[in-house]
Amino acid sequence: MVSLQARQLLAASLGLVAFLGLTGYALDRAFVETASSGLRQRLENMAWAVMGGTELLRTGDIVPPETPQDPRLSRPGSGLYVTILADDFRWDSESALGRNLPLSDALAPGEQRFEGPIATPNGSLYRASVGMAWEISETREAKLTVHVAEEAGVLDRQVSVFRRTLWGWLGAAALLLLGLQILVLRWSFRPLRRVVADMEQVTAGNAERLDGAYPTELTLLTDSLNEMIDVGREQIERTRNILGDLAHSLKTPLAVMRSELESGAQGEQLRETLGDQVGRMNEIVAYQLSRAVTSGRQTFAAPLPIGPCAEEIVTSLEKVYAAKNILCEFDIDASARFYGEQGDLMELMGNLLENAFKWAHHRVLLSVRTMTIAPNRRAGILMTIEDDGPGIAPDQVDRLLQRGVRGDERVHGHGIGLAIVQDIVKAYRGELQVERSRELGGAAFVVRFSPSV
Repeated sequence: MVSLQARQLLAASLGLVAFLGLTGYALDRAFVETASSGLRQRLENMAWAVMGGTELLRTGDIVPPETPQDPRLSRPGSGLYVTILADDFRWDSESALGRNLPLSDALAPGEQRFEGPIATPNGSLYRASVGMAWEISETREAKLTVHVAEEAGVLDRQVSVFRRTLWGWLGAAALLLLGLQILVLRWSFRPLRRVVADMEQVTAGNAERLDGAYPTELTLLTDSLNEMIDVGREQIERTRNILGDLAHSLKTPLAVMRSELESGAQGEQLRETLGDQVGRMNEIVAYQLSRAVTSGRQTFAAPLPIGPCAEEIVTSLEKVYAAKNILCEFDIDASARFYGEQGDLMELMGNLLENAFKWAHHRVLLSVRTMTIAPNRRAGILMTIEDDGPGIAPDQVDRLLQRGVRGDERVHGHGIGLAIVQDIVKAYRGELQVERSRELGGAAFVVRFSPSV
């Protein structure tokens, strides 16, 4: 059962069969009880009617009813029987002729019974009995017992007809409801089939993303799929660009080395030239590798707390810049989380904090705030790293974010740290701004990762 529609249909079918089965059983028992109660009432009423039609003479003789209460009483073996009993008197209806019936019990006056089904040689029957006493004189009375019996086949036939009708209609209703359920399931799963079809179009390259109008329940799924598609394409494009950039960047150092070798240069000049170009190639490879391992925004990434990563980075930087005696302060929201790879977070904060330590006089401030848009969506973060250094002129921001450019050639470094930061921010669809710190007066690098929508 790998099909959701088949699973739903099976579950609905089992539920429907169980419901209709219980309903049919309840209706069947209700009808049987009602029919049995009706039979008892009918037989008891007939017993009282027979009693009312019977006459008792002053001589003590009993005169049974002249006109039968039911035509079946005049037809032998009709299935309806009446017997009147007294001390020395017994009268049976014509229908009881030739029948061995259990209608010989005498009841006390005022006693009533209803019994059945009672097994007899001619089949089962139901019996209603009434006992009474008629006063003949002050010192004499006659005790009578009236038995009215009906064969159980009458009730059984009524129940059989009802059951055939009931289960026939319930079966037809079950088939109708199952057909309706199939139509409802097919209609309900149509959006899912459309998502599958659209994904096949994307896989085949006939569509860029899932652009259909989907129900609200599938919007989160389709948005996540579109995000995964976009991230995958961005990573492929970034990898292609990185390989192209790497090949292009290595062409110049290789050409210089080849030219130097072909020129016949020897000794110290050759070693210096080769050393410079190898160092340059090492910087290029290191930078491109840093770009390659940047995974970018992930739809289902685990949230990473920012505080522990920041403490680890600052601990290392305080050792490197111990001579400057820099104080690094934290103002981090405890609920702030980074959704991505830990290596990207470390690379991002490491380069920004190292830059701040490099240019700060005495103070560095790292602040992180949480940005939310809805309770069920993951929050974004606003990260600001400030220092009390000389700051960056607005007209120099774009230049400093380029690869290989340093703010001061006298300061040690390769000039690729901020470029790596910019690449990471772009990979996670964030924003990087360089401003003047209002609190410390130096540079302020503001990184904004918007909440997931």
